[in-house]
This record gives sequence, structure tokens and C-alpha cells, in this order.
Amino acid sequence: MARVEKRAASTATVAAERPAGSLNRRPLYFAAFLLLADAALVALIIAFVLYTKIDWDAYMSQVDAFLEGERDYTKIEGDTGPLVYPAGFLYVYSSIRFITGGQVFPAQILFGILYIVNLSLVLLLYVKTEVLPWWALGLLCLSKRVHSIFVLRLFNDCFAMTLLHAAMVLIMYHKWFLGLIVFSGAVSIKMNVLLFAPSLLLLMLKTMSIKGVFFALLGAAAVQVLLGLPFLLPHPVEYISRAFNLGRVFIHFWSVNFKFVPEKLFVSKELAVALLILHLTTLMVFAHYKWLKHEEGLFDFLHLRFKDATSIQQLISCKPRPSPLSKEHIVTVMFVGNFIGIVCARSLHYQFYSWYFYSLPLLLWKTHFPTPLRIIFFLGVELCWNIYPSTTYSSLLLLFLHISILFGIWYSPTEYPYINKRT
Repeated sequence: MARVEKRAASTATVAAERPAGSLNRRPLYFAAFLLLADAALVALIIAFVLYTKIDWDAYMSQVDAFLEGERDYTKIEGDTGPLVYPAGFLYVYSSIRFITGGQVFPAQILFGILYIVNLSLVLLLYVKTEVLPWWALGLLCLSKRVHSIFVLRLFNDCFAMTLLHAAMVLIMYHKWFLGLIVFSGAVSIKMNVLLFAPSLLLLMLKTMSIKGVFFALLGAAAVQVLLGLPFLLPHPVEYISRAFNLGRVFIHFWSVNFKFVPEKLFVSKELAVALLILHLTTLMVFAHYKWLKHEEGLFDFLHLRFKDATSIQQLISCKPRPSPLSKEHIVTVMFVGNFIGIVCARSLHYQFYSWYFYSLPLLLWKTHFPTPLRIIFFLGVELCWNIYPSTTYSSLLLLFLHISILFGIWYSPTEYPYINKRT
């Protein structure tokens, strides 16, 4: 009973900021207005703000090598170095090259459309979860850096995150198998999407049978195999080692976070291992005490799920809890799990802001911070990402803001995870 009351008090805070009778309509109308206004803003940016070439030429060089028949990943390179993305990246940018002829301006228009599609998906997530007051949806349109990433830089992060948000929408509506296929498609463009994977696996275990989890993961793996097949057949080692290299060391100068760390320490294996341990430990702690709080923790949850499985057949037939997960719980666990990865990332380049910017309003409203402080934190993070090059002070400030948000989430009440209160 106490748990239900806590959650009711939390949601009442948001509801109190909305007039009666407008819980569904006002956010929807405001979201539609935001889409129209941001579409106009994107058009103005494309028309009047100078495009900055960073990776476009390299992308086109890598696509040219692919289209000319090269299938050895160690021989596909661009101006910025070797190709380090899975095969989905090549298919997406080959399509863009076909549509635009490799020209920047039509590509910007295409990315402008992509920006609006992505924003539509994110707004749908927020409207359906009802975590934010309606006016706070406007924060999702206020990032100078994210507009730049989409329409002035044309990074592949944009396609990866759009597919990720599409997968989250499908999962929010309990389309788990299709959601996993789209999620795998996002991973095939850029591997940062794997930061969402631990949260996604936990949610699957909570709501699906073991057989369902197995086949969903098998389908996701099949996507990777099918997309990579042209490269896996002739040069499997080269493809896997380059496209799925988890040990890459980024350049210290370009890092937005941990810029205060000396370069020698920044590139060291010791720091990488320490951050990985911190990442995994934090995920485990959140899983045990927050995401599985209503299941009495991680270990009791696993015990209850598998205690009757004395054979492979019984393991496969283990059924999940009958009540489906709430939309708020799905989106919260996904966003928080990814944010933990962001906090523990050794290097964040400027385009990486798109990995978690759209989750910031929800993360801030999941804390008990007063609304003015939430706005200050939001603007502080945006400020850090717009300081170029990053400095010792801006990276320290960003780390402080990240950790503060994470602790704010930790000390806030945990939403009840299921649609039905008692099942």
C-alpha cells in the first residue's frame, strides 16, 4: 500500500501542473505544435547556417569503396581513418548517396526530415509515459548541439538513435519481437546502442517467457548475420574485428568528458577497466534496488523465474509475470540504463550528445529536484556540450551534473512496474 501511495504522490506532482481534463489533449496538441515549429527552425538552419564538414567525406569514401566491390573491412577507409561501423552503416549511407548523389545540401534536407521523425518518436514516448508536465516537452527542441549534429554534421548517430527510439516505441506497445529487430538494426549502424542492451534484457526477462526471450535474441542476432553476410563470407575476422571493436581508444583532445584527466591516464587500460567495472556494478545496483525493487531484488527475481526449471524443457517453458509492464517503467529503465553507460564512458565526442539528450527531461523529472533546479541542470549540460574545445572546467562540470542527476534518480521513488497493481 505504501508503494502505491508513493507512486501516486509522484505522479500527482506532474498532474497538479496540468488543468483538469487536459491530461491527454494538451501534451498532444503541444507536441504537434513543437513538431511544426521545429520543422520551420530546421529549414531555417539548413538555409542560413553554414554546413561544417567533419565526417561526410569520409563516409562517402567508405561507401564508394563498398559500392566498387571491396568487402575486406581493413581496406575500406576514409579521410578520418578506417571503417569502424557495422554493415548497416554502409547500407544506410549507400542509400543516402543514391538519393542525394553524394551532395551535402540534399543530404541536409534528408537529415532534416530524419530529425523531425526522431523528434516525433521521442514526443510519443513522452506523451504516453506522462512523466513530464506538458510545457516541459519544449525542452526536447532546445538543443543547439543536437540540431547541429543532425543537419549540420550528418552523423550516423542520427540514424542509429532514430531507430533506437523507434524500437522503444514498439517495445512500449509490447511489440517485443519487432522491437528487437529494429533495435538490432540500430546496432548495425553504430554500436553505442548496446548501452541500452542490459536494460532491454532485464525488461524482456520480466515480461516474456524464456522461450520468447531466446527467439527474440535469435532474431536480433540473425539481423546482424544477414547484414554482415557479404563481409562475413569472404573476410569474417576482418569484419568482426573492425565493425565490433569494443577496445577502441578515442583521442583525448576531442573528449567532452574526462578532459581534466591527464592524457596518459585517459588512454590507459587501467582507466578503461575501472570505468567498465563501475559501469557494470552500477547497473547491477540499480537492477537490484530500483528496477527489480517490487520483485524483491535481482537475486530473488532470478530465483523465482528459474526455481522450477529442473530441465531444459522446463527452463524454456518458464512463464513471466502475467501483468504487462507499464510504459513509464519500460522507458525509464531503458533511459536510465543508457545514462549509466554515459556517466561511465571514458570518452564522449560531440556527436555522442545525441545518445542521451532526449532522455534528459525524463531523467530530471524522475528526480525530486525542484523544477527550477531541473531547468538549471538541463541548461548546464547543454552548456557543457556547446563549449568547444572542451576544457578542464567544462568536463568537470559535466561530470558533476551527470553524477548529480544519477544520484537524484537513485534517491527518488521507484515507479510500480506493472500495469495491474496486484497480479
